[in-house]
Amino acid sequence: RGFVMARNEEKAQALLNRFVTAKREANRPDKSQRPYLASECEDVGDCELYRGQIIKELSKKVSLIQNEGLDEHRVRDLNDQINKLIREKGHWERQIKKLGGADHFRTAPQLFGEEEAEEVVPGRGYRYFGAAKKLPGVRELFKKKAPEREKRTRFEMMKGIDADYYGYRDEDDGVLEELERAAEAETLRKQQAEWQLAKAARLAAGEVGAEEEEGEDDADGAGGGNDGASEGFLMELPDRAAIERAILDRKKKEMLAMLAGEGEGAQPETHTPDLVPKSW
Repeated sequence: RGFVMARNEEKAQALLNRFVTAKREANRPDKSQRPYLASECEDVGDCELYRGQIIKELSKKVSLIQNEGLDEHRVRDLNDQINKLIREKGHWERQIKKLGGADHFRTAPQLFGEEEAEEVVPGRGYRYFGAAKKLPGVRELFKKKAPEREKRTRFEMMKGIDADYYGYRDEDDGVLEELERAAEAETLRKQQAEWQLAKAARLAAGEVGAEEEEGEDDADGAGGGNDGASEGFLMELPDRAAIERAILDRKKKEMLAMLAGEGEGAQPETHTPDLVPKSW
């Protein structure tokens, strides 16, 4: 009988405990639903509780959005909800700091890395997570452009310019002189061959007489100077006495022709060898 009484007392005590617990829970405010505005909460502990709820929801949604098999509209909705929760978390952290709590902006670890969340415009806030980064229209935004070639400044270009750039020391090693000498000889040979061909063509066409052609040849040979001498085409030039004698004979002929006059027979002219070209 005593055992039965003890059992009844335990039942009554347990019933009382359940009643007290239920009454306590009924009197406790419901904190499962967060306030719409963070500024409405004036208790630091409640703010921390709501912040923790937001972090749990963020973790679940970020894990869910990694599934690339979701529909496009579902992925977009999840991405919008994640960005909304991130903004809401920032509001609660500012309220906690305002009420004298911890500064989570400085002490809390970063929730998402650069690989998990990407921003089209850095610092603007909206991020793309998981499968949202591969959505049509979003994938193109993250394509990196080819790096543009940087334009050098005038100072940078002038740093590499010295005497060698202007060719002041090109002839110091002697290589350029040899190349120029060989090129000069080849060019002169080609020009002489072309001149000979042109001369033969003119003679064949009968454009000028043989004597005039020889006079031109003499003039060209004298004008060639060192170029002709360098290839072995030498011309015998008259000395000073021969030039003076030729000029005197020409003046004598002109004087005799003036004195004789037209219609009268002129005195026989003494033949003087042409010591100078007719063009003189």
